[in-house]
Amino acid sequence: MTDPFQPLSHADDAPPAAEDSHHHADVSGGWLRPAVFGAMDGLVTNIALIAGVGGGGVSAHNVILTGFAGLVAGAISMGLGEYTSVRTQNDQVAFELAKERRELERNPEAEAEELAGMWIERGLPADLARQVAIAVGRNPDEALRLHAQEELGVNPAEQPSPWVAALSSFLCFSGGALVPLLPYLAGASQLWLALIVGGVGLFVAGALTARFTNRKWYLSGLRQLVLGLAAAGATFGIGRAIGISGIG
Repeated sequence: MTDPFQPLSHADDAPPAAEDSHHHADVSGGWLRPAVFGAMDGLVTNIALIAGVGGGGVSAHNVILTGFAGLVAGAISMGLGEYTSVRTQNDQVAFELAKERRELERNPEAEAEELAGMWIERGLPADLARQVAIAVGRNPDEALRLHAQEELGVNPAEQPSPWVAALSSFLCFSGGALVPLLPYLAGASQLWLALIVGGVGLFVAGALTARFTNRKWYLSGLRQLVLGLAAAGATFGIGRAIGISGIG
């Protein structure tokens, strides 16, 4: 039996799994934001769309047709939008990096002083800051990386992929938009059932985002559920007021 008063060894002093506890999620790979946004947008868009046409009294067949039209159009739009957005952002970063590289080549002393000045403002001793900045300047790639991080807030080696962003958004929007259509595809014709299934999807999707944040899962789920139901309520009211079933 272990003596509780016996001093612990150095191995026991070390916190268990210390190395594993400091791992960070990949926040720059370009997939998380478009995936979450795509899934949420797909759910909210098609729930609201189905609520709107369903509130107007259209048939189940027309609800399915409208829902799939919204799914395809929305998924393509989201994918193209994410690709264009991320590609434009990367092109802008590349342009700024090229400009910074030229400045480092033309006037390395001034760039080193600029970098040192940033560190001095953060509390680093002036002499040490200048020594480190001059030493870093001897390695052009490392100098560019540090200047990009300090001045632009980006890491040149960790730019998101526009293709990953586009595919993540396309697939997740499609998956989210399909959820409220499932009861109709299974043969049901009640709008309230589709809204319940869609609401469950909203809550689950919102709760899953808590895995990547510090929020409580049920609060994240409830937030997304409330926002989605608000959108569905607005379109349902519009559909009921217009009376789509009376057109044609």
